[in-house]
Amino acid sequence: MEHAIRMTGQLEPRSGWTADRCMIAKALEVIPTRSAFLILREAFYGTTRFDDFAIRVGLSEPATAARLRELVDNGLLERADYREPGQRTRQRYRLTEKGADLFPALVALMQWGNRWLDDRGGPVELRHRNCGEGVAVDLRCAAGHAVGPEDLDLAPRGRRPQRVDPL
Repeated sequence: MEHAIRMTGQLEPRSGWTADRCMIAKALEVIPTRSAFLILREAFYGTTRFDDFAIRVGLSEPATAARLRELVDNGLLERADYREPGQRTRQRYRLTEKGADLFPALVALMQWGNRWLDDRGGPVELRHRNCGEGVAVDLRCAAGHAVGPEDLDLAPRGRRPQRVDPL
């Protein structure tokens, strides 16, 4: 089975255009490093303090500071002051809505890693709190159909072809 998206309209032939405004490339400019992804992972796991990010991700303090600054500057995390009794005011980090929207992408990476990088799967899994079942990311069209790359057309934005109902 071929796992490729079909190019349509002015995007066909593939050699006729370039991905100069590629949103995948733009997203990787916002989260350009492995350590940035791991800091986001920790934020989803509830980490909020600088020292905890550094320890849990295994980064030096300067590297942690740089990654957190980039994630704040790109609007994925926000800083908030907190103060423990008898201590100076410090800052904690929380996911913004923009950062929280990356959750499915991180789960998809986790799911892929569980399938392809470890025969036993990873050491943790996500479970639905209400029923206890495992959670998976999948692609679905707006009508709810499960789709893979072979089911997709890459089309210029804004132009929708006529709907084709299967027989």
